Amino acid sequence: MQNVFINYRTGDGDEAATILARGLSDRFGKERIFRATTSIPPGGPYADHLLNAIRNSAVLLAIMGPDWAHHPRLRDEDDWVRREILEAYASHVTIMPVLKGRKTERLKATDLPAELARLADVQSLRLDPRDSEADVRRIGDALADQVPALRKADRQASPSADPGTVHNSASEVHGTVTQSRHITGDVGTVIKGNRGPIHTGKGDINQNSQHFSGDGATYIQGDNHGGVSHRFGRTRSDEDER
Repeated sequence: MQNVFINYRTGDGDEAATILARGLSDRFGKERIFRATTSIPPGGPYADHLLNAIRNSAVLLAIMGPDWAHHPRLRDEDDWVRREILEAYASHVTIMPVLKGRKTERLKATDLPAELARLADVQSLRLDPRDSEADVRRIGDALADQVPALRKADRQASPSADPGTVHNSASEVHGTVTQSRHITGDVGTVIKGNRGPIHTGKGDINQNSQHFSGDGATYIQGDNHGGVSHRFGRTRSDEDER
């Protein structure tokens, strides 16, 4: 079963397609993401696999670089990028344009073949291969919002959707950070480059002060004017009265 079909032009959208397929597969499961290069088995009939995958998908992600609309093959009826999009329209599959890079502008109907002009009226998403993590997450969020099967399979669902889900984060870290859900056994803490007190367990923490323990003690800091006396335990008179 494929819920998402990735449409791209070889030589233009390969890198973005790879990044997108990997990120979405990690989030929703590899079996729900179709990319021709990895999803068609060796010896499999190319055209049949492509068309069947589109018909069984809920969304087609069309990756578009800066010159996508002006590519000469887009006006060729045998062009597979064009055929896949038209098959998606015929099969009532939602099409989401994915603009590659920050300089790719939104489509203009006047730049497109008449059969694809409606793409200019569709809200697009963006994927910058140089800084893709946040973009892939936003695309995944959009897919989960629109496709119930993907929302159910989402491995990055919010904690409110699954009480057993644990989320943690770290920012402004210089060094090593380990994040975990469940820990069994002993845990050790190693802290490097610390300046100041750190508490990693039970008990008190005493900062910039003297700390004494035992039956009794007298500690004086600063000037003392007069005598100081104390008594610990029993006196001799106490022993005589026994």
